[in-house]
Amino acid sequence: MAASPLQLGLVFGGVSGEHAVSIRSANTVAAALRRGANAERYQLRCFYIDQWGHWWPPAVADAVLAKGSPAMAGDLPAAPLRPGFQGFPEGALDIQVWVPVLHGPNGEDGTIQGLFSLMQVPFVGSGVLGSAVGMDKQAMKAAFAAAGLPQVPYACVEAEELQQTPEALVLRLEQHLGYPCFIKPANLGSSVGISKATNRAELLAGLKLAASHDPRLVVEQGVSARELECAVLGQRQMHASVLGEICFEADWYDYDTKYSEGKSHTVIPAQVPADLGERARAMAIAACRAVGASGLARVDFFYSEASGELWLNEINTLPGFTSQSMYPMLWEASGVPLEELVHQLVQLAQESEHSSAAGGLQAA
Repeated sequence: MAASPLQLGLVFGGVSGEHAVSIRSANTVAAALRRGANAERYQLRCFYIDQWGHWWPPAVADAVLAKGSPAMAGDLPAAPLRPGFQGFPEGALDIQVWVPVLHGPNGEDGTIQGLFSLMQVPFVGSGVLGSAVGMDKQAMKAAFAAAGLPQVPYACVEAEELQQTPEALVLRLEQHLGYPCFIKPANLGSSVGISKATNRAELLAGLKLAASHDPRLVVEQGVSARELECAVLGQRQMHASVLGEICFEADWYDYDTKYSEGKSHTVIPAQVPADLGERARAMAIAACRAVGASGLARVDFFYSEASGELWLNEINTLPGFTSQSMYPMLWEASGVPLEELVHQLVQLAQESEHSSAAGGLQAA
């Protein structure tokens, strides 16, 4: 007698500036979980979190995925009287494994991972600690520094400094980092809220932009380097993919360049020396260990051909799965097609749950 299919719950959307990217990623993951052997292994139900934090059942979620936008799906109300989590829709408590496809705050930062941990239901990806540290660039960089991993010079900034002592702040950044430099909100991804500064006026404007997204900021020294990425898969035994390179004509890899067709392209595998590739793969796994990430992660690097230096840029514990996203493409080039990749991610979530049960802990 064939085993009953596993009940999977894919959750997407969320209260984040990356809401639209989450919908695109969810479409890719949902399609892969409903194709081939996965269609027999799993019964997938999708759940949509709107921009006010309300959860919606599969009927609404499937409509959002089909239209690619909540505005096009209809039947969603305007801003509710009270935002935030109001409880699970029908069917959510029957889920055996959760598949979060959420980017940015309130989904990639340990919050929903904490909810699933309290429910004692396994889920794909890092747990609370790895998600939270990997999301916050200030905490992430501190963890990398503690592990002795190389990074470009950077400075941590609080938005309060910008409000109270802007001149002193700018002078400190100019003396420590100089120009060009990049200003980033600490808790957003997909290049949201990031800007490049080549002078004082641009630096002040960039700080104000980043502070409008997050009270915690990071400013990094600009370097002339190639942008490389590596995908990691696994729990206790982690595996790293071939490297990929992001190539683009724009001045830097901003949101528009990242998500617009034709404005950037990838080279997989990246054309780099073999020893450099090995260094990057080892560093990618070390980065995961440093922040406590597991399951899946994409690790980004800067590589200077002139000096041979390799700097760790950042880790993404819930990388994108859109048509332009590197994570699934890197594993495809490493011999793991998309349908098999999402299957392995679900299996890793289950294995982690079983291995932690004896100790009474819920791991991701």
